[in-house]
Amino acid sequence: MTLPVLHNTGVLYRRILSQFPQDISLAFAYGSGVFKQQGTSQGQMEKNMLDFVFAVDDPVTWHTMNLLQNRKHYSILKLLGPTKISSIQNEYGAAVYYNTLVPVDGRIIKYGVISTESLINDLMHWKTMYVAGRLHKPVKMLVQGENGKLHAALVANLKSAVTASFLMLPESFTEEELFLQIAGLSYAGDFRMILGEDRSKVANIVKDNTEHFRILYSNILRDCSQVVYKPQQGKLEVDKSPEGQFIQLMALPRTLQQRITKLVDPPGKNRDVEEILLQVAQDPDCGAVVQQGVSSIVKSSSITQSIKGIATAGLWKTVSYSSKKLRKMWRGWRRKPPVSQMS
Repeated sequence: MTLPVLHNTGVLYRRILSQFPQDISLAFAYGSGVFKQQGTSQGQMEKNMLDFVFAVDDPVTWHTMNLLQNRKHYSILKLLGPTKISSIQNEYGAAVYYNTLVPVDGRIIKYGVISTESLINDLMHWKTMYVAGRLHKPVKMLVQGENGKLHAALVANLKSAVTASFLMLPESFTEEELFLQIAGLSYAGDFRMILGEDRSKVANIVKDNTEHFRILYSNILRDCSQVVYKPQQGKLEVDKSPEGQFIQLMALPRTLQQRITKLVDPPGKNRDVEEILLQVAQDPDCGAVVQQGVSSIVKSSSITQSIKGIATAGLWKTVSYSSKKLRKMWRGWRRKPPVSQMS
């Protein structure tokens, strides 16, 4: 199957990409500067920061070239050199190195650099769900090389998002409910949703981008034997029998399976994963256990990556970036209708 991506040939993105070393295996743009979100005008959107992720095969070589071309993008860590920067990228947080609040071609951008190997690992196993979670949602794919392993991992990540969401949803649900569940996976447990992010962010992402979600997931839903998908009605029915849930649990990424077994299995018992997941499949609270497992992955990576971000961005940029996030959160609170209007 071919991965459905939203290609953008816009001059803006090409001009921005041309400012960087070209040895990139995957590049995508995401976030509120790229996709319209509910409550955001076109004018606001054009002022929002553009977020990018670049996957590179050789981070040391890439940072060496980028330090020559774009030295000003880096914080004081540039003094440590490309080898140390690559070590900081790979060994701490979510294996991503971000440069933020960077002026390029009349826009402010933030870009994260991750090794292709680390990206494949996150997509396949949800080790941190940091970049994998961003790719659960529509992105503008700008560069996608011929790496077959990476292509397969991108598809596997989308399938995992669907499977985890099925386990957390009731037997019957709408397309919108599924997309809200999928979009919310990477925010479950993220401490920034308590302080620094607009709490209605997940709904804002989905409301104006339902068609983009359909493009991303329709083939997977049609091919999935665990669900009855009625695209014309926008409704789905999933197998909630213990047997069906066991098949879904066994298909989850390895890290999530490990987190679930840690939650359920008392210390010292050391049962195998299959036995524990069989028990979880028969538990009425199966969905809640999966949710806790996802939250535990996201919580740890969001904290460690944010701490790392202070060093990679520098103190002034961290304060500036955080204050923008807090203002955005405040606007979200003010926009939020009373509970009676939401039901």
